[in-house]
Amino acid sequence: MAAGDRSYFCYREALPFGAMVSMECLNVGLNTLFKFAADRGMSRHVFLVYAYAVAALVLLPSLFFSLRRSRVLPPLTSSILLKMFLLGAVGYASQIMGYTGINYGSPTLASAMSNLAPAFTFLLAVIFRMEKVELSSRTSRAKLAGTIVSISGAFVVTFYKGPSINASFSSSPPSLHQLVLDSPRSDWITGSLFLTVEYMLVPVWYILVTHIMKEYPSEFTIIFFYTSSVSVLAAIAGTFAEPDSSKWTIRPNIALVSMLCSGVFNCCINNSVHSWALHLRGPVYVAMFKPLSIAIAAAMGVVFLGDTLYLGSIIGATIIVIGFYTVMWGKAQEEFGEFAIETTTDLESSMDQNHPLLQSYKSHGLHKK
Repeated sequence: MAAGDRSYFCYREALPFGAMVSMECLNVGLNTLFKFAADRGMSRHVFLVYAYAVAALVLLPSLFFSLRRSRVLPPLTSSILLKMFLLGAVGYASQIMGYTGINYGSPTLASAMSNLAPAFTFLLAVIFRMEKVELSSRTSRAKLAGTIVSISGAFVVTFYKGPSINASFSSSPPSLHQLVLDSPRSDWITGSLFLTVEYMLVPVWYILVTHIMKEYPSEFTIIFFYTSSVSVLAAIAGTFAEPDSSKWTIRPNIALVSMLCSGVFNCCINNSVHSWALHLRGPVYVAMFKPLSIAIAAAMGVVFLGDTLYLGSIIGATIIVIGFYTVMWGKAQEEFGEFAIETTTDLESSMDQNHPLLQSYKSHGLHKK
């Protein structure tokens, strides 16, 4: 492999892969930290205001840097700014739904439901013609079937909680009648529904970022305006949703640690990395890493929060992952076919340029036929 090919492979394949795996690990850790702080009285409305304000302050220097690159970047028109504000509105709605869902449920439940993101991303990508679907094609049928299976798995996670996996083995096993009647708790279902809405909005965020990046290819500038918009929207909503002034007082405790860590690592770094990966590889590629979070979240939740792992989450997440990787198999087969065609075309073109006599021979042979 030539040096140029190795550099291209690292930038196009290895670097996005490593970055997305790291971001999933980071997301689960930050969700676990948020749950820990929320259980000790932190308001999710206050959390969003301060966390995104921290991110905007961290990203402020990037705005001046982008202005110095103004000769390279297009001008910041009112249309682009409006789209960034719309991105902030979608992001705020997604975040408040997600953190509300974690409050009612757990980080493990959030990670199980996050596996819906690839299915919804694929559906939106089809609607916006970013993905091709032909029912006569085996790859398209696989992507459609995988999407349906993933959504079915989400229903299992939502409406079937099941017995505890890490409960004491000495306890008598519950009957099937008890499992069916006792498993769906109101807070579990409520949390699942909030998280479902979040992961319907996340693909919308992906599509919007991909669209904006085509017009204004500066990740840090986009995320600066995005985080600023979310902080402002959260402050407006928070004044009505959280009227208790004592909740807005910042104290040196776990809530402050959660806000600072989420502001720097999630709102700032994570969103910037996602924007870069969306621009480089597209929304479906970014969504494909969500299934990694379920195992990480389950381990962290049990170890650090004392969460109970339920059978419904395991079964539902397994179904979602099967559906998800069915979609990814179809996507990989499709991309491999396109890559093979491109490689053959490039090889023939290179041979024609380097060997004009071969081109003359091919033309002569075709003419004779």
